[in-house]
Amino acid sequence: MRWFWIDRFVEFESGRRAVATKNISLVEEQMDEYGPWLPVMPASLVIEGLAQTGGLLVGEHNAFQERVVLAKIGKAVFHRPALAGDTLTYTTVVENMQADGAICQGTSHINGQLHAEIDLVFAHLDDRFLGVDQFEPADFLRMLRLYRLYEVGRTKDEGPLKIPDHLLQAEQEDGLAPA
Repeated sequence: MRWFWIDRFVEFESGRRAVATKNISLVEEQMDEYGPWLPVMPASLVIEGLAQTGGLLVGEHNAFQERVVLAKIGKAVFHRPALAGDTLTYTTVVENMQADGAICQGTSHINGQLHAEIDLVFAHLDDRFLGVDQFEPADFLRMLRLYRLYEVGRTKDEGPLKIPDHLLQAEQEDGLAPA
């Protein structure tokens, strides 16, 4: 991912639900360039933050073996602006998971107040995209560690999430595995 629109996970239940936060800072480039007279987080970036939260939830369900992409936004309703200094709490819930993708319901809250409601449809890329990696596996695992996914993540039976072997192997081959 070139741009991170979430800062960390605070809850993660495999295949069911994820909660992430995004702290909005006045020094972020998009805040200054979008409207320097009113530092509002662009709605498109809120959608992207929810899509990243949901996309990682959908991808983790299959040990990140599928290439998950946002295919469609079914609904996007914004109830108030998100301003510099606000902390967005993104929650995505899997409504339907199938072999070819998933449907998630996403919400964003600011200080417990509903900020946005978004329906997200994710697709798994088919065999036409074989050999096209979305991310370098070792870099992807570093990102997941930064998000604290494996610190807070739980399986459906409440056990800790395990890092998929293919990501650990890529990290070892990269030579930058944590001690």
